[in-house]
Amino acid sequence: MNLGNGKSNSKGPRGRGPTTHAVKKSLRFDSPVGRDGPSLNVVKNSHNRGQMSLQNKHHQSYESSRRFSGRSYEEEYPPLGAITSLGRKMRIETSTPSSENYFEHEKGTSNLDFSEDSPYFEQFKPFDICFSRKNYFYAEGTSRSSVLRPGMVILKRYIDVRDQIQIVKICQELGKGPGGFYQPGYKSGAKLRLQMMCLGLNWVPETREYEELRSFDGCEPPAIPDKFLRLVRRAIRDAHALIEKDLLANNVEEILPAMSPDICIVNFYNTSGRLGLHQDRDETEYSLRKGLPVVSVSVGDSAEFLYSDERDAENAEKIVLESGDVLIFGGESRLVFHGVSRIIPNSSPVLLLERTCLRPGRLNLTFREY
Repeated sequence: MNLGNGKSNSKGPRGRGPTTHAVKKSLRFDSPVGRDGPSLNVVKNSHNRGQMSLQNKHHQSYESSRRFSGRSYEEEYPPLGAITSLGRKMRIETSTPSSENYFEHEKGTSNLDFSEDSPYFEQFKPFDICFSRKNYFYAEGTSRSSVLRPGMVILKRYIDVRDQIQIVKICQELGKGPGGFYQPGYKSGAKLRLQMMCLGLNWVPETREYEELRSFDGCEPPAIPDKFLRLVRRAIRDAHALIEKDLLANNVEEILPAMSPDICIVNFYNTSGRLGLHQDRDETEYSLRKGLPVVSVSVGDSAEFLYSDERDAENAEKIVLESGDVLIFGGESRLVFHGVSRIIPNSSPVLLLERTCLRPGRLNLTFREY
């Protein structure tokens, strides 16, 4: 019996295998060269019982697999003592790399150039799982809430999409009923490029006057919903806070007076709609003299909004009103000229369209006190 190499000279009956004094079992493992790699011999019932004769097999395995690893035998199969003493270090070096040694682990060197001009830079840029929707167009100074001029405030993205959906559904329900949407025009036959519905009192474009009943059909304008009234009060309160912060003013009521709306004009512009520069001066003398503000709410597609001290579109200031924006102008700015130069197509929030099926265009609600 030769225990040194793991082989037995003892034969069983008819030479078919080892005797019970030295039992050899062949264990098959996957190896670097595939399923048919070298076997491991386990020798039992000897003074080396339970040990594996691995060394020769390691050499054989190494010779067959060196073309894959490219490492020396000592690197491929370090002594047990080296593994034990360097256990933690080896686990770190051969485990999934941390963020600190990622590039060195992948490329084998720490001297790589990862500047923007390097060929390695592009693959490590952040990945966005969503496509970019280039729906938003920003004019200068309109990316945040701000005081545009004394008495004129823009509250950007003030109304969240959930409340925008509610506004659309309320306007849709009211607009399909008595006193709902219609296309206003003039005796000459000219038509405004919008659909209009008035709440509280009806406004007549031809005479520029308000009436309790619509003269062309006798319908009573619907009442302003309480949800809309609460929105207006909150917007004015937050506009006061913004004025106080931006202008360091303590006379906010003089700069932008408070008001209790009793009129709401709801206009829907399609994507070709526009409105020339004009003044909102059809309310009572008291309302105009006090500078009681107009509160404008935008829902749907964005609009290019112009404003100026004169009826001059070429020299007017321009901002973009997006879905959820609230514009307030009162005090010194109450009679500012303003209008809509164009509607920006495909700029409405996707969720708003999915939940309401709102037509392409802009829904605009303007609140005022008669």
